[in-house]
Amino acid sequence: MARAAGVAIAAIAYFALCRLRRVGRRNLELAFPALPAAERSAILRREYRHLGWLLAEFCKMSTYTPASASRFIRYDGLDHYLAARDRGKGVLVLTGHLGAWELSSFYHSLAGHPMGMVIRRLDNPLVDRMVNRIRCQHGNRVLHKDDFARGLIGAMRAGETVGILMDTNMTPPQGLFVPFFGIEACTASGLARVALKTGAAVLPGFLLWEPAERQYVLRFGPALSLADTGDAEADAAVNTALFTAVIEAGVRQYPDQWLWMHRRWKTRPPGQPAIY
Repeated sequence: MARAAGVAIAAIAYFALCRLRRVGRRNLELAFPALPAAERSAILRREYRHLGWLLAEFCKMSTYTPASASRFIRYDGLDHYLAARDRGKGVLVLTGHLGAWELSSFYHSLAGHPMGMVIRRLDNPLVDRMVNRIRCQHGNRVLHKDDFARGLIGAMRAGETVGILMDTNMTPPQGLFVPFFGIEACTASGLARVALKTGAAVLPGFLLWEPAERQYVLRFGPALSLADTGDAEADAAVNTALFTAVIEAGVRQYPDQWLWMHRRWKTRPPGQPAIY
């Protein structure tokens, strides 16, 4: 019932929010130029349906228990996460707006692994508090983007886990230009800098819908090997490119589960024309 309502809302949004639909089509054209236009449109339609599911999941999240959630979510690669955590130097979970990103950290905390989340404050303070209350119901905590660097370093030194959504458009100097689908995208470099400064493990983590299984899978990959040459700026650029390539690989595998309506290539390198 909740899913049906979420899909209906998403369908209305697809037709009503023309600007977002145009951005989604433009992004798919940039990422998959060889795909027929009809196939790109089908991906976008399925993404809206997936967003409707996410809305329904968020509305129900506060009622989930470990037993009820385990009926439609399973782990894959939890051993990678536990090994990284047990190193004691902190864990940075590399993730993005791919799959059920809100449900992923919630489920991880529900399973007994609370974590921090780097989140942008919502414009409405009342909504922001309400959403964060649900996110943090089982021990998670929020690190706001506008004041996260100090808290992130402290969390790593305490051996904690923090998830970072690293697939949004940034602006210099916080962002570096690295390839994303072969196009330079301004990308946050903070994760790379903190990882080298603290020695924290960086591992990919995404909660993805597996159609063949009819369930979500929270998948952790092994910790990534980072460049560490002693040249801080060069290492930040190489590692940020690595993180972005990991996200791109996930998007290519699950194209209808990524947030195509975000203007990912809005910030352009000097001298390059606007994309949107």
